[in-house]
This record gives sequence, C-alpha cells and structure tokens, in this order.
Amino acid sequence: MADFMIRFSLCNIFISVIIVIFLAAKYLLKNYLTSRMQYRLWFLLLGLLAVPFIPTDPVPFPQVFSWIKTWNNSPALRPGNVMGKTPGLNPAHTIGWMNDFSISISKKPPSAVGFILCAIWMAGILVMIFLVSGSILRFLAFKQSALPLQNQAILKLYQQCLKELKIRKNIPIYSIAFFKSPVIAGLFYPCIYLPIHLISGYGEKDIRYMLLHELQHYKHKDALANYIMNLAGIVYWFNPFVWYALKEMRNDREIACDASVLEMLQKESYRDYGDTLINFVQKVSLTPFPFTTGINGSMAQMKKRILNIANYRPASLQKKLHSIFSFLIIAVLLLGSAPLLSIQAAELSHYPFDEQGKDITYLDLDASFGTNNGSFVLYDTADASWKIYNKEQAATRIAPASTYKIYSALFALESGVISPGKSKLPWNGQQYIYDEWNADQTLESAMQHSATWYFQELDQRTGLSSIKNYIREIEYGNQVVEGDLSSYWIWSSLKISPIEQVELLEKFYNNQFGFSPENIAAVKNSIFLSSSDEGALYGKTGTAAVNGRNTSGWFIGYLEKENHTYFFTANIQNDDLATGKAAADLTLSILSGLHLWETGSPLQ
Repeated sequence: MADFMIRFSLCNIFISVIIVIFLAAKYLLKNYLTSRMQYRLWFLLLGLLAVPFIPTDPVPFPQVFSWIKTWNNSPALRPGNVMGKTPGLNPAHTIGWMNDFSISISKKPPSAVGFILCAIWMAGILVMIFLVSGSILRFLAFKQSALPLQNQAILKLYQQCLKELKIRKNIPIYSIAFFKSPVIAGLFYPCIYLPIHLISGYGEKDIRYMLLHELQHYKHKDALANYIMNLAGIVYWFNPFVWYALKEMRNDREIACDASVLEMLQKESYRDYGDTLINFVQKVSLTPFPFTTGINGSMAQMKKRILNIANYRPASLQKKLHSIFSFLIIAVLLLGSAPLLSIQAAELSHYPFDEQGKDITYLDLDASFGTNNGSFVLYDTADASWKIYNKEQAATRIAPASTYKIYSALFALESGVISPGKSKLPWNGQQYIYDEWNADQTLESAMQHSATWYFQELDQRTGLSSIKNYIREIEYGNQVVEGDLSSYWIWSSLKISPIEQVELLEKFYNNQFGFSPENIAAVKNSIFLSSSDEGALYGKTGTAAVNGRNTSGWFIGYLEKENHTYFFTANIQNDDLATGKAAADLTLSILSGLHLWETGSPLQ
C-alpha cells in the first residue's frame, strides 16, 4: 500500500496536467460544442480518475473484442495421468543449465514516506466521509418535515410538466419549509422537494420553469452523476485541480439543464426563464446537500448561466455535427493519456489471451505443483492445441529473469554487437560467486552458465534505444523498459506472462520477426540442451532472487519430436524455493507424464 501511495501521488501530477489540457481543449472548442456535449465531456475525465485503481493495463482498442471469450469445455487431465519421473539427462550436454546461476537483487522495504502519505490520504477520506455523512443526516432530518404537496394548481402544473417531458415514472413531489431552493433527490426513488416560500412567492410560470429544470435532472440521470462526483471528491480530496474540475462539471450540468429547458420553450420565453433565475438568485443560498441537484448555485455560476441563456440559440444540425466531432477529438486526447495513470498494472498486469476458437485443454496439476504457485503452458504446432494449467497465472505478467537472455542475445546479434562466429567477450575481472562466470564467455558458454554479466554487457553495447525498438518490434510482454539496463529484465519494469512466452517462442522458432536466419540459428544452438531418438530439447531456465530468496523460477523452451514441435513454459513461485532448476524438473516430469519425453530415453 505504501508503494501504491507513492505511485498514486506521482499519478496525481499527471492528472493535474491532464485536467489543465482538458480545460484548454474544452475552451478552444467551446463554440463547436453544445451545452449538453460540454457536460458529457466531464464523464470522460471521471473515467480517467478511476484508471489508477483498475488492476490491469489499459487495453488497446483492437484487443477489446478479445474480451468476449467462450469457455472451453475440454476435459482436464488428472495428475495421475500426467506426472512421471524426471528423465535422465546427459551431463555433457546439460552442465550448468539446470543450476541456472543467478544473482540476487535487493528489494528495498516500502518507503516510510509512502506510509505517511497513505495515512494522511486515508485520514482525509475519513474526514470527507464524516462530512458527507453529516450532510446526509441533516437532509434526512429535514426530510421528516416534508409533506405531500397539497396545492392543486401546482400539482396540475407538475403533471403537465411530466407529460411534456414524457416521464412515466411516478416521482412524488413534496412541500418543505426548511429548503431555500427546489431540489430533486434520490437515486432509485427520486422525489422533488419544493420550498413552501416558492409556492406562495412565485407565479405558476416561474414554478413551471423550476419544475422543468428539476425534471431535466431526472431525465438525464444527474443523481447518479452526483454520487460519482462526490466519490471522486472524497478519493481526490487533496487535489485542488480535481476539485476545480468537479466544480466546473456541476456548473456545466446546470447550464446543460438550462439548455434542455430552453429547447422546450418558444423563443419569446427565453427571457422569462432568465428572469426567473435573476429573481431567484437574490433569495437562495447554496444547498448543504452535495448529493442533491437543484436550480440554485453560486453568484458566479448564476451569472454564467444567465449569460448562456441570453446567448442561447437552438443547435443547428451543423452545430450538432461539429459538437460530435469536437467531442471525439477531446475523447481521443483523454483516452490516449490513460496508460500514464495505470499504476496498479505496474505490480499486476494480465495478458488478454483470446481463447475463442482455440483447442485448449485445462490440466489439473495441483498435486505436481504442491505448495508452489505457478502455471504450465504447452502448445503443439501440429494440431494447434493448447494445454494450460492455472489459466489465471498463465496470463499474469511477471519478470522474465534469465529467460530473457534468449532475446538479449538475439538483439545483440541483430545489432552487430556480436556475430554467430564471433561472440566471445573478455571477462571483466570482477569476481563472481560462480566460478564459471569468472572467465571469458562466448554466446554458447554464457547461455549454458547463464552468465548474467555477459548479457548485461550485450545490452550496454546494443543500447537502450535499440533494445526498446526491438522489444516493441517483437511485442515482448508489457514492452516496458525502464531504469537500469543491468536489471530491467531481472526484477524491474519488463514483464511477460507464461502464455506470451510460448507465443513468442513460436515466433522466434519460425523467425516471424524477419531477423537474420543465421542469428536465429545461433541462438537456437545456444539453448540446445539434449537429444535422443525421440527428438531434441531446447530451453532456458530463469530464477528471480530477491533479498537472497528465490521467489520465481522459469523454464521455457521447445521440444522437436517427429512431426511435432511443442513449445512449453513453466513458472513456479513461492517464498524461497522457486528456482529455474525446480521449474525444469517439474516441466520434464510433466512432459514425461504426457508421453512427450519418456523416462529413460537414451540421451546423446
């Protein structure tokens, strides 16, 4: 929560900037926007205020349709039918890769600043809830004095207003002594409260305008909008830009209601409606109930509304078309900023895997994984079939650890940093805890021993800009490369899901990237593990070690067997025992249970 608060605080800087840009765009396009469209624009901004609390990445528009998924009813394989013993491996071909040498990174404890900010934020929310609750209690107390309206002339006028607006719902109307202004309140059971002094002090024409205004609030569901605005005000109580935006939204809401009333009136009645507001403004004060809507407002708001009434002209078809186009321009501007505000996705993001039309079997491997959390994914290219264990985890993006070295090497080859025949880098002389690292390395030896310094050096020579371009080109995971080049793939910004690992391996295998075939072949050779009469096994392990604890273990690769190529990924997670070796042992056991890599196969 402390880390969230730090990111949320930084996120509010972006929110403030977005509000300023939004207000500027709205001002520049005001002559092209109808009053109702100006009010609707605010709902886009309210949507953006919710983005920081959505636990997923904003999804690009083309992927929205992939959300419509069908459940595959393929039978799950039981653990007894899947698991077998780990096949023997020829040490000459596997030395080092099963150990998956890794380095531990230090993950700092949550900042004290984050805890302090969180405490202040929560305290402010509690204060705001207390104030709103007080307002609700006062309203309920005043409501007790309300009586059903008895004035038959006003009741008849009210029924005419309902008929004009084609409102069929029974909306009770009450007279009340303690309110200065008419209001409509209630989300599911709305009621109109008409102050007694208005009944005796205003003519039927003025009261008709007031009733039409309140009923327009009902017709446009402004009660629901009010609750959302109040919620935003509570959550963002500390951000003055949000408060200003909410104030302007309320003002635009009243102007939009005025415009809706004016649309119903003859041109000669516009001035009468404005006079009603002018006469009314001298006698009202702001309502103490933020969850109600009424005709009143501050003096500044009333002045702006009266000016809009004086300048009101019915919107022509051309104006309406311009309004829609301007709305779309601002909508694109706001929606394009959504990724800046997605902060939960920094910790937990999901890959929107489209299951529709796919042949998927969901495995039951609970017994195999035991106390480990994790997932397993297998894809057979021959019949385009999938086998997945723990779909939710299989679509969850996490740090790739050393499995990323496959692509680090590929990028370096494509950039000319190394070549298939010239990949040796001299040891930098630094003493590492693994003896195998303390020597010059070629691509093959570095991949075999998972020599992290070798790939860090490749990244430094390839360069951040080129790496980002390659990451986007091959669509690697979340495609986020930030921070230190030496650690972005270990446990930092770059993340990928097990399903994406499999999909990416297939693209790599078939060179759908359009890279040099020689470079693809060089990387394939570097991850070759073993062969037998049954086929050939390729793969790479990965271990994420944080503060000396192995918290995530990967094994990804593919198996060439007869006319099939199987791409697989296994990931396990726990507090300390999740290693690449453990993930590899588990994978080989699952492959054995599926009769894809048989126990006791002679390896050469």
